[in-house]
Amino acid sequence: MAYERQQQIALERLDHSLAQLRNIIKRGQLAEALNFMETGPLKDRFEELKNIINVGSAGNYGARGVQNTRPL
Repeated sequence: MAYERQQQIALERLDHSLAQLRNIIKRGQLAEALNFMETGPLKDRFEELKNIINVGSAGNYGARGVQNTRPL
């Protein structure tokens, strides 16, 4: 349940950043829009979402990269 909540929050933040980018482009500030995408908040939001997805799809692995499942 916590993973889904984190994912939803990250998607909402990304959506908010995309709305900000749209407004910047609408005002004709192309240099600011490029900076916003390449080094600013939009890049940070994509990285945040990518990290959540990578952690969620990594499976049940421990620190050494082996699965934490074994017979009891």
